[in-house]
Amino acid sequence: MKILKRLILALVSIGIAFGYLGFTRPNINLKEATWEGVLIDAQKGGYKVVTTEQLRELYIDNKLEKPLLIDTRQDWEYRAGHIKGAINFPMEPTWWARWWKADELKTLLGPDKDRPIVFY
Repeated sequence: MKILKRLILALVSIGIAFGYLGFTRPNINLKEATWEGVLIDAQKGGYKVVTTEQLRELYIDNKLEKPLLIDTRQDWEYRAGHIKGAINFPMEPTWWARWWKADELKTLLGPDKDRPIVFY
């Protein structure tokens, strides 16, 4: 009987925790990441997206202001070698990772929507 009460209490606690997370975090979009989705999300956030070819042209023509370089690889990969000046922001390519780190990424990017940002 004592074990049953503990089990029920544990399940109720887990339910409350998931309920809290469900109501305090933004809605989760379960769609698969696509280029079109990236463009839509960037437009919603007020960001302009450029392709790698456009980035290369900007770099060659010296029209690229000092960009914010964000290395999305894992910590150990970043420590093994990265572009000078890059900031490590490990990001798994899953909807859960994007949802879980959304607020942290928004803080990292800051309010300046015109600043060049390069993710790699």
